[in-house]
Amino acid sequence: MTTLSEVYRNDPMADHHITPVDFDMLGEVPESHSWTQFGEPLTKIQTHHLKEPLIPVIDLASPGARSLIGQACETLGMFQVINHGVPSELIKKVESESRRLFALPTHEKCKVLRLADGATGYGSARISPFFDKCMWHEGFTIMGSCVDDAKVLWPHDYQGFW
Repeated sequence: MTTLSEVYRNDPMADHHITPVDFDMLGEVPESHSWTQFGEPLTKIQTHHLKEPLIPVIDLASPGARSLIGQACETLGMFQVINHGVPSELIKKVESESRRLFALPTHEKCKVLRLADGATGYGSARISPFFDKCMWHEGFTIMGSCVDDAKVLWPHDYQGFW
């Protein structure tokens, strides 16, 4: 069985697909990030008339959860789970540390930029090259321990991140 890390090593990304745009430095949306749908800018599409949530909520305690997850992945690509068993204190801690990470200036986050053939670190979505336009996205992928990246970003205060 091939691991995700092996796949990424065998199919590296181009550097311009890894580094997210520094949105704080922009005065307007660059053409590279201007997505349209049906000829209309996305900002003009009205969603207030929707009666159902945009993201499906899946109860992991439900007997049909597995098929609902598959269906959500195939149709929308995302979902929210409930009854997952993760303690709320851990969720709060992860959210707090995520806010601390993404509040850093872009040049700081780029100190732990994901390598072109890597799977972990800061960067744009791995699926970015499959689209004509750049994604409004920045992320930090963790597989295993991220303590080495945390030490780079917070040399004297990294313990909370792991």
